[in-house]
Amino acid sequence: MAVRTQPEPPPLLSRRLVLVTGKGGTGKTTLAAALARAGVERGLRVLVAELGRDAELPRLLAPRPAPVGYPEREIAPGLSAILIDPYEALAEYLGIELGLPGLVHRVVTHRGFRQLMEASPGWRDLIALGKVWHLERARDASGRSRFDLLVVDAPATGHGVTFLDVPRVVISAVRAGPLRHHTEQVEALLHDPQRTLVLPVSLAEELPVRETLSLVARVRQQGLPVDRVVINGRRARPVPEALGDLAAQLERLPDDLALGAVPRPSVLAACVRTLEARYAQSERYTHELARGTGLPILSLPYLAEGIRGPDDVATLADALLRAMPAEDA
Repeated sequence: MAVRTQPEPPPLLSRRLVLVTGKGGTGKTTLAAALARAGVERGLRVLVAELGRDAELPRLLAPRPAPVGYPEREIAPGLSAILIDPYEALAEYLGIELGLPGLVHRVVTHRGFRQLMEASPGWRDLIALGKVWHLERARDASGRSRFDLLVVDAPATGHGVTFLDVPRVVISAVRAGPLRHHTEQVEALLHDPQRTLVLPVSLAEELPVRETLSLVARVRQQGLPVDRVVINGRRARPVPEALGDLAAQLERLPDDLALGAVPRPSVLAACVRTLEARYAQSERYTHELARGTGLPILSLPYLAEGIRGPDDVATLADALLRAMPAEDA
């Protein structure tokens, strides 16, 4: 299922932090859910984090999950979820730094303060990344990491690159102090290929592939670790090779051949040629993405019924696990 143009990258589950990004509509959230499910199947303690206004991942990972917000909540054995609210994360950070959590919470929830913050670009991204860093460092009472794997459903392609570049911008603007110190630690985590992976997802279509090529180039320019790309919804060959040119065989049949409720041979032939053309186009764009990035392509299968819930995510997780070596845990 993988198209490789360079040596095998490190195991997918060997990093503690995976930031999933890609063009909107390519299945970014679905991939994050499938990766989290695969991690749980391999015995890892997994946390999935979302940055939007609504939690979408829990319904993909657990039947009838309890509401998820801030802080994190366990939604299944070995699997927790969090919706990172920037104001809650800011209040938590300032409460720790200033030692006055009650006062900080009142200030952060004040309408005037929020209006001021809404006019300040970039702070949401910095605070969200700071919370991710905090979760990556979190330990239990025994000193063991609370989570073996953090999967972040990061912003879509355009915002995603800006999102990951925020720490560098802050470091260049702030000369000293706790903010710079903590931002440097976030930056170090994002650029550590032993701990972190940026995982782009695309469809085998022209516009998503073009945008993914640009995304990978910009991620590399920032020095962030990226070592593979996922093609979501990759269709299987519509006609087994052993059948040869099925469309031509159908076209040679008399068009008035009685086939009951089955369409005429000419109609069947046209359907086969359409499916084959769609498959050929998909393969062409997949190989274009592989050539353009020089990265291995990991494929997730096309599901005709779409992603309806945990069972469909489990199917994609199984595909990920089949593509992983047994020691990838």
